[in-house]
Amino acid sequence: MAYETIQVSDAEHVRTVTLNRPKELNAVDQRVTRELQKELRSISRDASVRCVVLTGAGRAFCVGQDLKEAAAAEQPPDLTSRLRDGYNPVILQLRSLAIPTVASINGVAAGAGWSLALACDLRIASAAATFVSAFGKIGLVPDSGMTWTLPRLVGEAKALEIAWLSDVISAEQALEWGLVNRVVPADELAAETRSWAERLARGPTQGFALTKRAIHAALGRDLESQLAYEAMLQGVAGRTRDYQEGVTAFIQKRKAEFTGE
Repeated sequence: MAYETIQVSDAEHVRTVTLNRPKELNAVDQRVTRELQKELRSISRDASVRCVVLTGAGRAFCVGQDLKEAAAAEQPPDLTSRLRDGYNPVILQLRSLAIPTVASINGVAAGAGWSLALACDLRIASAAATFVSAFGKIGLVPDSGMTWTLPRLVGEAKALEIAWLSDVISAEQALEWGLVNRVVPADELAAETRSWAERLARGPTQGFALTKRAIHAALGRDLESQLAYEAMLQGVAGRTRDYQEGVTAFIQKRKAEFTGE
């Protein structure tokens, strides 16, 4: 499928979605959110895709909203509608995909661009990557899910510090704070991302999906209700072909070959 602002490629059951406005540092305009929504809908219906990688073309991951687009408008933009119709569906689609999602952060991730990375399940960053909230610099509220993801990753006080001061955060600092899972040299990012994503794509896809549901649900449950939810999900997992293959492979002392079923 051809797009104007993103590129899509497939390999080994991994769908790579690349934000493709390198001259604009992959700034997000209405075309980007529209095309991301369309592609994420396509992914959700494609059983052959077992992992998604989100990255950026050129030297940036994504610098967030295209402020030139907003400045060119004849009237002040309706930011509420832009979020409800543009960004919010993308964040919800990313979070609700049953398969693993990986942000491969090749450069600066700022504002809503950082929110896109935070909405992914896992984040691997180039050592040259940097992160900045940016909202505090222009008098806005962190959006696109950042006020939800940040405090869960770093706690309330650190989230407020990041949001209010909008300091530039290095990749190593992001790793120390738990904002990314791994940092690698810039020239190794593509290969490391591919290795990680293909490993996830070869895994027990149904079990991964149920694990994702369980961990997401745990954020709003007490222990007793979470135990009950785990038991229910485990019953579902125990009826998958991947579980049968995993047990058989363990007994036969060989590597499991999961099909995602």
